[in-house]
Amino acid sequence: MTQHVPVLMYHHVTPGRGPIAVTAAHFESQIAALARAGYRSLTAEQFAGHLAGRPVPERSVLITFDDGYLDNWIYAHPVLARHDMHAVMFVVTGWVGDGPPRPHAGTDAPLPAAPAHEACKALVAQGRADEAIVRWSEIDAMRAAGTFEFHSHTHTHTRWDRICPDPDDKRARLAQDLARSRETLQARLGSVSDHLCWPQGYFDDDYVAAARGAGFGHLYTTVPTGRNLPGSDPLHIHRFAVRDLGAGWLLRQLALTRHPYWGPLYQRWKAWKRARRSARA
Repeated sequence: MTQHVPVLMYHHVTPGRGPIAVTAAHFESQIAALARAGYRSLTAEQFAGHLAGRPVPERSVLITFDDGYLDNWIYAHPVLARHDMHAVMFVVTGWVGDGPPRPHAGTDAPLPAAPAHEACKALVAQGRADEAIVRWSEIDAMRAAGTFEFHSHTHTHTRWDRICPDPDDKRARLAQDLARSRETLQARLGSVSDHLCWPQGYFDDDYVAAARGAGFGHLYTTVPTGRNLPGSDPLHIHRFAVRDLGAGWLLRQLALTRHPYWGPLYQRWKAWKRARRSARA
């Protein structure tokens, strides 16, 4: 049986509900359920090996987080630690600042605020990213605990296709953005991988060419309609957004997408729905 490894996509884990967020209670139930059901949370290197044809446990998932929000440290990190699970965080390196680690859930100290998504965007735009984004010291702590590993989400999270009408300028700015991200990760973490997640999920041929030229060979999309099989294209990795629902929803999604017969049918149905929505829009 050809094995599909689902890639889960999170952004925020917060005390309350919000856009592209999962509540801390739902995240706890989801991660606990994965652990009880015998799922193995892969590292990026193990996932890359799976795409290259190397064996991984039958019940494998890759858990990913985008952007590097502070709430990932406050709420997601202690949950992953409790259940001995591992995740990947794609950080916008230009947003990450310095300073001591702030308290996280499970400590006695008062917790810092965890702004909602739009508030995080506003803080970054105002030059106050430290109030919304993890610090390097927190990244170091999560790496040491084994809860998260860290990869590139570019240096500035900019859609260069939108602000550079000249194609040559777009390619040059994008190449510089990717190079700065790699340089920052190398300087701060001592290493940099070939895993890159596209900001806002956007990519085109120029983006892919620039990423490959910068040394990235595993490119993560926000496209849910596909299967990550041995031999699949590492330049087009499929992920699906985890909803703010209980563990039962997530386990059903995984069972369905991993099924050798129903999984491909389900993906084709989802692709048809997306195409129909796009046509209507």
